[in-house]
Amino acid sequence: MKKFVCTALSISMVIMLFSGCERIQQAYGRGGRAPAEPPIPVFAVNVMEAAHGSIGDYISFSGDVVAATAVDVFSDIAGRVNRISVSVGTRVSRGTVIATVDPSRPGMEFIPSAVRAPISGTIIAVPATLGMTVSQAVPLARISGDSALEIRLSIAERFVSRIGMGQTCEIILDAWPGEIFYGQISEISPVIDPASRTMDVRITVDNPDFQLKAGMFARVRIITEHRDNVVVLPASALIRRFGEEFVFVAQADPENEGITIARKQIIVPGIVIDGVMEVRQGLNPGDDVVVRGQGLLEDSTRINIIDRVPSIN
Repeated sequence: MKKFVCTALSISMVIMLFSGCERIQQAYGRGGRAPAEPPIPVFAVNVMEAAHGSIGDYISFSGDVVAATAVDVFSDIAGRVNRISVSVGTRVSRGTVIATVDPSRPGMEFIPSAVRAPISGTIIAVPATLGMTVSQAVPLARISGDSALEIRLSIAERFVSRIGMGQTCEIILDAWPGEIFYGQISEISPVIDPASRTMDVRITVDNPDFQLKAGMFARVRIITEHRDNVVVLPASALIRRFGEEFVFVAQADPENEGITIARKQIIVPGIVIDGVMEVRQGLNPGDDVVVRGQGLLEDSTRINIIDRVPSIN
């Protein structure tokens, strides 16, 4: 019996010895050496150099381009229209003869009277026809003032505090894609319409080359705030975590030559317009900011810059 027990104990010890060796081999490899450390992850990113630029806040509206000055032309006497010298689209100067009216009656013959343009501009309507009889109250033509166009808007009450005389406006028209025209607020109604809760505003439109025409549909941006020479970045570069607002800046690793790492940089963002963000504090022009691939980064993460995005001007 004692011999059997000793034999069983010996077998158990041998089994335990072999199983321990097997675990050691699994942990350190068959060669008995410890395994290599796992590789350090490197993230591919795109960067943009922070640069000075300009940014402006605005509110958008839409309206129609109208003639700022439209004058009806009347005859000084009653009679029959015997000549019309203009047509729609004709440009005239002040004093140009628009038509002539003959006041003659049966048994009475008079010299026809010339009807002249009271202002310079473009003929936009000619209701008169040859041979028609007119009085002093019947308009013969309508003249739109020379290059004077405007846009009339109804501004909602909630925007009233952001509107002021002389504010610059950017005007976009479907007729001229890719071009921006400019104007200024020239008139603000002193009262709010109690029915619609809106305020009437007039914008004088710059039209030096006569590209704009009365009746065109316009989209208007009233610039309410403009800042020059500020650091700007894509708003998508900003990361918010645990109450902090920051970006990642690409820098050389001081401990490993040739390695680039991402450093967390706390910033103070300003206004954000159309995906462009003003940076008030925390960045300097020339900093390489990660603008794509930053979502998985942590402070001191190794990165590989695969593209440089052009700076925002």
